[in-house]
Amino acid sequence: MRAPTISAASAWCSPPEALHLGGAEVHVWQAGLDRPPAQVHTLLHTLSTDERARAERFHFRRDREHFIVARGLLRAILGRYLDREPGRLQFRYSPYGKPALAQDSGETGLCFNVSHSHGLALYAVTRGREVGVDVEHIRPVPHLEQIAERFFSHREVSALLTLPQDLRAVAFFLCWTRKEAYIKAKGEGLSLPLDRFDVSLTPGEPAALLGTRGDPREAYRWSLRELTPAPGYSAALAVKGHGWRLACWRWPE
Repeated sequence: MRAPTISAASAWCSPPEALHLGGAEVHVWQAGLDRPPAQVHTLLHTLSTDERARAERFHFRRDREHFIVARGLLRAILGRYLDREPGRLQFRYSPYGKPALAQDSGETGLCFNVSHSHGLALYAVTRGREVGVDVEHIRPVPHLEQIAERFFSHREVSALLTLPQDLRAVAFFLCWTRKEAYIKAKGEGLSLPLDRFDVSLTPGEPAALLGTRGDPREAYRWSLRELTPAPGYSAALAVKGHGWRLACWRWPE
């Protein structure tokens, strides 16, 4: 069964001073991870002890700084909604590593998800709705068809192979980000095999969860949406339920 589809993403705008996130809204933030040393230093001091330890485990400086900025901006964004200092927020993690706000962080049904690739981060924030987001830098993929056959469903592979060669790389990343967004929203990690559900992948067609194995009603419970954060990137948003409105914000540089 095919779930209802939603149109493409809206434009990325500067956020208002007074942010309001209602139950029928989803906010997605876009931010660059390449920041001046002074900003990296400031964001580092908002991280928890365990986050700083994770940062130190990165061998390359650029990767370490990207982690610091990604986590620091997550804290800054959530702090705006909760009216709390970013450094005071506390997180808990599911058995599959999905982060959530700890109960003592003053959260009021706030749900979020994060993804970053090639210096660009996306943050999805909702209230009372499970959400997942994924972004990938579009790049050449050697043996693309063989990788698709290994990880995608039969339906998705068939759709991919009907496309001209010059569209297959874009379609591959459309499929990949939509599948990752859905898996991240579900919070089950790789315990949910990638070939157990189908998503749309043809460029120009709406993002959609087309079907799932085992529960024919599952596809109706979710919305998929294509995001266009920057040239050369593919991104997708998965949200539990329907009838919500999307706002896309750009974090100030």
